[in-house]
Amino acid sequence: MGASITDTDIDDDADFAETHEINVTPFIDVILVLLIIFMVAAPLSTVDLPIDLPSSTATPQKKPDKPTYVSIKPDLAVAIGENPVKRADLVRTLDAMADGSKDRFIFLRADRAVPYGELMDVLEILRAGGYAKIKLVALEGVPESAAPPSASENAKP
Repeated sequence: MGASITDTDIDDDADFAETHEINVTPFIDVILVLLIIFMVAAPLSTVDLPIDLPSSTATPQKKPDKPTYVSIKPDLAVAIGENPVKRADLVRTLDAMADGSKDRFIFLRADRAVPYGELMDVLEILRAGGYAKIKLVALEGVPESAAPPSASENAKP
């Protein structure tokens, strides 16, 4: 009595054969979840104080990963990030931050309505506190040469 192989035995073996394809559905699910997380987290990582910055035509420079923003609001109040501080406590609060290095860049944002003297007062407080690397923040503007001519220049008599 020998064992015989029938057609049904061969078909059963084909059902259990390994497939050598990668299932990408879980990978796509993870990528979509990460995309949503970054879309929600990105706006939260920026400073959201309403300041009317002046514009500049200078070429923008690369910012560090976690910049420190000092802002002067139109009412002359000073804030670090979004947290208001008194001018007397400005240097002490900067020193108490996680990256308390005086060698880091401080990005100074001032509203267009802030008088020049008030801006210089805050710069002097920072300089006296040992912060010498200060960058002024402005909106990106269009250079004069790249600006389109105005309507009055196009009109010919």
